Amino acid sequence: MIFTEEQNLIQDMARNFANDRLQPNSAQWEKTGEYPQEIIDEMGELGLFGMTVSEEWGGSDAGFTAFALATMEIARGDGGLSTIMSVTSSLVCGIIQKLGTKEQKETYLPSLACGESMGAFCLTEAQAGSDAAMIKTYATKVESRYKLNGTKQMITSGRIGKTAIVFAITKPGAGKKGLSAFIVPMNKPGFLISKTEEKMGQKASDCCQINFDDVELDGSHLIGQEGDGYKIALQNLESGRIGIAAQSVGMAQAAYDYALQYAKERITFGKPIFEHQAVGFRLAEMATNLEAARQLVLNAAHLKDQSVPCLKEACMAKLFASEMAEKVCSDAIQTLGGYGYLSEYPVEKIARDVRVCQLYEGTSDIQKIVISRAL
Repeated sequence: MIFTEEQNLIQDMARNFANDRLQPNSAQWEKTGEYPQEIIDEMGELGLFGMTVSEEWGGSDAGFTAFALATMEIARGDGGLSTIMSVTSSLVCGIIQKLGTKEQKETYLPSLACGESMGAFCLTEAQAGSDAAMIKTYATKVESRYKLNGTKQMITSGRIGKTAIVFAITKPGAGKKGLSAFIVPMNKPGFLISKTEEKMGQKASDCCQINFDDVELDGSHLIGQEGDGYKIALQNLESGRIGIAAQSVGMAQAAYDYALQYAKERITFGKPIFEHQAVGFRLAEMATNLEAARQLVLNAAHLKDQSVPCLKEACMAKLFASEMAEKVCSDAIQTLGGYGYLSEYPVEKIARDVRVCQLYEGTSDIQKIVISRAL
């Protein structure tokens, strides 16, 4: 795929930032369990949160191909930061830009696009994830206002976020047609962070349980019409899954790069282990699968840029890239031998960080269901 000059510049910028600011500090951030605000601010200054947002609302309108390229590079530097970036850009900004009123866009998009405000996507509950019809959080309407009550689970940026997209039942008993979507400022009274989850990987990216206790909303917080929530959740699957597929490629690339370097430097039986066929062939297969995943991601992003429906392609990219990434990380550990199992070496952390890519934004099983329906 041949990129435009702008896309190449964005990729180079993100790569340099990842090399200089992210990779050297990623292990330390995992130990502290959080990112310094200055890193989020720097990403905002570089425009990494507003690439899919129109210039009218403070973004660069660089498009989804540029977004995918940048996400790959940020994920190569630190997986958790690419998750924060993807949720804010592809999910929160994407929904508000596509379906928000002019007033909602003016109120929320500029601060999200510049990185001043991080976004949270509040769909998942203990009993409801891919099956959004099982949501129990509800918004009771009293005259022209709503009272939001319930609990959301495993919400990225629940602690550091400022703007949340929240899905809640507004018409009990109506199933999917009773679900609505709201924009909720996260400093509203009754918006409570009840728990920060302890995770296997991406430990510096906070993942929270959120309780809503009579959070008061009005019509200005409703996205679209009452009952549009399920449709809104489905309409944004393409961009969300492109983001996760891109970060899968980025993390896998980081593990592969380290394994390749190690294989060329590690000497056994008088020569670098790369020259032993078993290792050389393993790395050849890793490189091939990485390239296949990258092309699937870029194809889906290109279709998205052309406004061509691409849910099947986005799901294929997410399915293949996330499963490829776990295999590549496992092979990277194998290439390093015992050192690959030590936290002193980066591939151990990357393997833990990348595992969740097969889970969020729809598990691999869900991707296969969607793809099979499209066949």
